[in-house]
Amino acid sequence: MMLRLLSKSHSRLLIILAAMLPAFALAEETGASTGHASYATTFLWIAILLVAAKVASLVEKVGQPSVLGELVMGVILGNLILIGIPWFEHPKGDAMILFLSELGVVILLFQIGLESNMKKMMQVGLRALLVATIGVILPFVLGTYLVGPWLLPGESFTTYLFLGAALTATSVGITARVFRDLGKLQTPEAQIVLGAAVIDDVMGLIILAVVSAIATTGSVSTLDVALITGKSIGFLVGAIILGHMAAPLLGRIFSLIHTGVGMKFTLAISFGLFFAAAAQFIGLAPIVGAFAAGLVLDPVHFRYFKDHKIVSHVQSVVADAPENVKRKVGEAMEEHADRHIDELIEPLGHFLVPIFFVMTGMAVKIETMFDTSIMLVALAITFAACIGKIASGIAAGPVRKSLVGWGMVPRGEVGLIFASIGRGLGVVSDQVFSVIVIVVILTTLCTPPVLTFLLKKKTA
Repeated sequence: MMLRLLSKSHSRLLIILAAMLPAFALAEETGASTGHASYATTFLWIAILLVAAKVASLVEKVGQPSVLGELVMGVILGNLILIGIPWFEHPKGDAMILFLSELGVVILLFQIGLESNMKKMMQVGLRALLVATIGVILPFVLGTYLVGPWLLPGESFTTYLFLGAALTATSVGITARVFRDLGKLQTPEAQIVLGAAVIDDVMGLIILAVVSAIATTGSVSTLDVALITGKSIGFLVGAIILGHMAAPLLGRIFSLIHTGVGMKFTLAISFGLFFAAAAQFIGLAPIVGAFAAGLVLDPVHFRYFKDHKIVSHVQSVVADAPENVKRKVGEAMEEHADRHIDELIEPLGHFLVPIFFVMTGMAVKIETMFDTSIMLVALAITFAACIGKIASGIAAGPVRKSLVGWGMVPRGEVGLIFASIGRGLGVVSDQVFSVIVIVVILTTLCTPPVLTFLLKKKTA
């Protein structure tokens, strides 16, 4: 039904794109000589991807989150070359679009951090740790010692290690987007999943570093593992402590320069990007830093910033009102100020986040599913991959355990990164890589509808 809804609009989109082809051809032809027309081509593709993402939001009419439509639209567009339509190959190699895609997921996790509540996350901290621990250890053991040797006989033990490592990954961006689209980001289940996903990323980094060292040198020392672990945990703890100390000071300093919306926006975004960069510098995923920055920032850090036009207008309107009315208006203004940071970032998210999910879908290679033997192995490993994460929900405590478990299922781009590193080291064959790609595709595409179904159930 979802695909039928998409088909009509998708055909119209293709007609529009066909009409634009002369412009694409002109831009490509002149780009080599001028160096500027290539920007025009990129601008056109950004516009097309954004329109395609909005067309894909038709899935909301059948009760599915828009992220699923964006992923599916990306899969469709990215594989049109299989039927002789090569138009959509350009965005896959456009450095600017790829950068915007990565920036999109950073902005998404920054938004999720802003909307998350530090106190609530601390309340579920132990449960999040247990969920993450089970959600890493169980898939790793299943991939390395059970399904790997059983379904892919003849591969090296290092290959099985990388398969297990790839199964430990969790792509928090997909799950977080579903919770956010459905207005469930403040639920205990969502807070556990978000906290567990951050811990999962740290554990995954440690496992990846260890198995990469084994693949490269044949062994890894306990000291190396301790250094990697200390660096990862130190960043998260340091980011939260230093962020809480620095944010109010920075807010006061920059408010002395200007107290307008532009300065407020600049300070918030720069804070998020700085943390994202710091995370990547030490080897963590930038989304971890962005999430930490959003978690640290609090509306009180921006209390020196005011939209003077709105304040003046409201004060003039209620100047002759009774005192109790003025008090209620003042409280409403403070509540609006608390939400204002989220509202400032929202338009940037509308621009960048859909690009990330469409591009994630475009990276999917459907032709990997055409080999029956590979597909059967991949289906069996996907089952094991789902079980390994769903079982982690047993440690979530008195909440909907299935919701937490399914929230940890999608591998997304994180699983692909693990597999790509293994292939780069020469220990992951094309066959095993194809299997991991299919696992990533299936876990990424099946999670949004399953989570939506679970979130809309009235009973636990």
